[in-house]
Amino acid sequence: MPSSVQKIGYLIPEFPGQTHIFFWRELQALQGKGVTPELVSTRPPPARIISHSWAREAMSRTEYLTPPGPLGVAKAAAEVARAMPTGWARCLASIARAEGLDAKGRAQLLAFAVMGGRLASLARERGWTHVHVHSCANAAHVALFANLLSGLPYSLTLHGPLYDYGPNQREKWRHARFAFVITKKLLKEVNDELAGALPSRIELAPMGVELRKFNRSVPYSAWTGEGPLRIFSCGRLNPCKGHADLIDAVGMLRAKGLDARLSIAGEDEAGGTTYRKVLEAKIQETGLGDAVTLLGAVSEDTVRGEIERAHIFSLASLQEPLGVAIMEAMAMRVPVVVTGAGGVPELVDDGVDGILVPPQQPRTLADKLETVARDAQEAHRLGEAGRRKVETTFSSERSADMLAQMLQRAVV
Repeated sequence: MPSSVQKIGYLIPEFPGQTHIFFWRELQALQGKGVTPELVSTRPPPARIISHSWAREAMSRTEYLTPPGPLGVAKAAAEVARAMPTGWARCLASIARAEGLDAKGRAQLLAFAVMGGRLASLARERGWTHVHVHSCANAAHVALFANLLSGLPYSLTLHGPLYDYGPNQREKWRHARFAFVITKKLLKEVNDELAGALPSRIELAPMGVELRKFNRSVPYSAWTGEGPLRIFSCGRLNPCKGHADLIDAVGMLRAKGLDARLSIAGEDEAGGTTYRKVLEAKIQETGLGDAVTLLGAVSEDTVRGEIERAHIFSLASLQEPLGVAIMEAMAMRVPVVVTGAGGVPELVDDGVDGILVPPQQPRTLADKLETVARDAQEAHRLGEAGRRKVETTFSSERSADMLAQMLQRAVV
């Protein structure tokens, strides 16, 4: 047990979103490791995607930077004034160095600099020694400017390809005290693209699951060939998740006489008014209304229940950084048939603890789903191997331990 406890800001954009369960797990795991994390976010997410059972508690514990309100504006302005002239000059120099931004983008950086003032004032009020940012998008800009104004140290976690997080990456990373990336593939990308602008310490820290919660209450039962073949998928409704390909694969299975039923947990970023409409139209056009169910944004408990009822978990992402939903299914001893795009091969060994297929090949996906469905012994074997993989490599405790250790080193 560390002799002293650090209070830190734990910055997550639009928290708590539907994909933020890992952050909540890590937050809980940090307790007792010499770190007291306090939640801060850019703004609340759309109400229709706030689904987790812990969301109300999380929001009550979160300080939102926007909308700031009159007091927030005053505190941000006071922090900027406190930093004059040196700190503000550092901000302006950073904006001048910004890469990949036009005049409008540089003007937006001025707004983020003021938000950085608000973050710095919060840190001063709360006694934070550090801010950890679970994003490399504009939340990282806010932490960057808080650092330039007040010297507040910050760190980053990269959860996906750099291009997903917008321009000016070199400046965001240059001033960070340390950083984590969740896969070896992303670590190589960072070293290749940001050489010369990286913090001295970058560590590989895969995401993980809370094994105690993702454990079965009843033994796994493979499909017997009788009754519905239950397939479950979980991922926000976005074209990158490949849900359309999975729906096509289910249609192919049904055309061969299998009573395949697919449930998809997740919602689009607008709360059901954008890509959900596209998928609903596809389901109607293909006559799969009785076979495919869009569950919307649902709680962690609902996801766990759906996994436990499933014969197979499948996710057809075009590009998946790693895949917490896949880990959850593996932890529940459900065989996974997923696309091997992005960092997924670092989680799933094809044929060992799951099945990998190429993205955007629904026919191949359908064939592999059928193969696993028709071989109960293999389904059991894959499920047991998946559980062992998650137990040994992908626990939520691991990333929390690494963050706590890096914070301790940073103050030495």
